[in-house]
Amino acid sequence: MRDHEGDAVPHGAHGRPRTWSEHWAAFKRSPFLPAVVLMFILAAAAGLFAGSYTYAMANPTPRRIPTAVVAPAAPQQQTFVAGMERALAAPLQLTGYATYADARNAVDDQREFAVLRARGTGMELDVSGASGASVAQLLSEAAAKVGPATGVRVTVRDINPLQRGDPRGLALFYISLAAVIIGFVGAIQLSVHARDLNPAERIAFTVAYALLGGFAIVAVADWWLGALRLPLVESWMILALTMFTSGMVFTMFNTLMGRWAMIPTWGLMVLLGNPSSGGAVSWPLLPSVLGHIGRWLPPGASVNAQHTAVYFGGHQHAFPFLVLAGWSAVSCTVFWIGRHRHPGGREPAPAPAHAAGA
Repeated sequence: MRDHEGDAVPHGAHGRPRTWSEHWAAFKRSPFLPAVVLMFILAAAAGLFAGSYTYAMANPTPRRIPTAVVAPAAPQQQTFVAGMERALAAPLQLTGYATYADARNAVDDQREFAVLRARGTGMELDVSGASGASVAQLLSEAAAKVGPATGVRVTVRDINPLQRGDPRGLALFYISLAAVIIGFVGAIQLSVHARDLNPAERIAFTVAYALLGGFAIVAVADWWLGALRLPLVESWMILALTMFTSGMVFTMFNTLMGRWAMIPTWGLMVLLGNPSSGGAVSWPLLPSVLGHIGRWLPPGASVNAQHTAVYFGGHQHAFPFLVLAGWSAVSCTVFWIGRHRHPGGREPAPAPAHAAGA
């Protein structure tokens, strides 16, 4: 016998009011439990999403700004540096270099964000917009005020300006963000619409949509919109590796957590990874914790690799590629080891009858 909700009722219990435990048991079997859980998760995610981006980007504040200083030091240098640190409410992390060429190479290698050197009785401050537009703007504005206040004549110039189609330096962040989001959304769609794919097939299709997606991003940003001049092969491969890594991170969590895999994926890649990537706000202006951990996460590694490829050709570092490859390798390994737990896949085709009889 079944009650009006379709649940089995013990013989003789028809018409008896349900107990609280029976109501709870029925609720747990219904589709309403996951819907209620999702309702609260989505509300929390909305608040955390707004909070993480606001915390990292709404009021960027300098913590320390690596600055190259060309020897020898001039008397006016100390006065100017002290004024800059008061104006910025943060220290300039000064590193001495024997020649201007050495200091400039350190900027191109992205170890320094500016070069400071004496020019007669004044000072010259070379900022690098390509190293970080927010840092360059902050230094330029501070120098314009500190010079007259301290009586030191200051010349400011941008030695690595951003491309004309990307005056605020945000386009690289946006294309990397697209690769991250579409990367794990693609993995979600494979799980929904192609759940019968076997493990090797799933990895192969993740590679395929990552390669196509990376090429599409380059084509739109460069050839169609003309926002950036991108080194085709290098930018394409960085975006493809980013999409593949993001997709495999979701696949890993899907193997470990099933239908709740979106929660850690969203937290790692969007709530934590994107605000700390240094794409929208340079890392010297990020909260110190985010500035350190962002480089170890896929979004930050992608932004760093893309940034160097576009603006500092010949100074590419292995570290961001090792970060992306490391996350991909760990994700693929976890997925492959736990592939029997991953939702989806299909059983091997049964042997033909004549083969079974033989």
